[in-house]
Amino acid sequence: MATREAVLAALKTITDPASGQDIVSAGITRALTVDQGTVRFVMEIDGARAEAMEPVRAEAEAKIRALDGVQSVSAMMTAHAAKAPPDLKPQRKAEPQGPQSVPGVDRIVAVASGKGGVGKSTVSANLACALAAEGRRVGLLDADVYGPSQPRMLGVSGRPASPDGKTILPMRNHGVTMMSIGLMTNEDQAVVWRGPMLMGALQQMMNQVQWGALDVLLVDLPPGTGDVQLTLTQKFALDGAIIVSTPQDVALLDARKGIDMFVQMKTPILGMIENMSTHICSNCGHEEHVFGHGGVTAEAAKLGVPLLGEIPLHLDIRMAADGGAPIVVSKPDSAQAQAFRSVARALVDGGQA
Repeated sequence: MATREAVLAALKTITDPASGQDIVSAGITRALTVDQGTVRFVMEIDGARAEAMEPVRAEAEAKIRALDGVQSVSAMMTAHAAKAPPDLKPQRKAEPQGPQSVPGVDRIVAVASGKGGVGKSTVSANLACALAAEGRRVGLLDADVYGPSQPRMLGVSGRPASPDGKTILPMRNHGVTMMSIGLMTNEDQAVVWRGPMLMGALQQMMNQVQWGALDVLLVDLPPGTGDVQLTLTQKFALDGAIIVSTPQDVALLDARKGIDMFVQMKTPILGMIENMSTHICSNCGHEEHVFGHGGVTAEAAKLGVPLLGEIPLHLDIRMAADGGAPIVVSKPDSAQAQAFRSVARALVDGGQA
């Protein structure tokens, strides 16, 4: 039987009159198939040269038919696709303008902080569970790409399934529907991504996850005012942001910058939460303010936004989060859990969750 190499060698002996090259090198010969002695190919030419190229096509057929093992030959001529005039450019499909909503999700609320280490993720996990305890349908997106901690805090493991290779089925625990980039990577694996990859990952987790019907989707943001925050505020219809800070001045300095970013992006500030507000000794009952006290209260009053709550610094909150059952779930009657429940009720009563 004839081989593809033998057919190509024969075609390379035929010259294109316009370019002086053989018809293979000139890019005229396309879609060559050689199957059980049957040879087919297409000659793509300028439509105005059809008559002049007919002898070339006939020569190509004749040379290939003469090869050993060739039983039939089919060579067809086709014209180049017409090009748009120089002053008319092909138009892209119009992309949706402005922030978009997520199907099935009534409200999207960001939980943000100006700096790391203020307990934003712990607050997010407990607030999500507290809202679920208040009867709300809650989703939690862990958008802290470089330090995803929600799988550990909510006691979720395993890799999310995809029924069709496009949509992603979220995980669920403690009444909270959850998705995190941490479920897509190994626990000890660093996520080494630049801005475009971060933005793409966030949009995928917002749009391709089957969130279902939710009253509120909380988005646990990374600290700072970077690509993830900008993508969320620009691409999605964000109903508001909750700012978490400790009372100390250094944390408040960064919190102000985070607030200013949301103001610039025209995102409402729903309120502030003072985390690690006070510590009560479990042995003697002495109360002390390790990080100061009242700083967030004063800042909220200055900005004219609500102080949603003061969360104490307590060992049980940390241990519950590390154990995969936030304090709202593991010790629902404790004072620490009730602090989070109070924040959840304030949001529900205000129509914000």
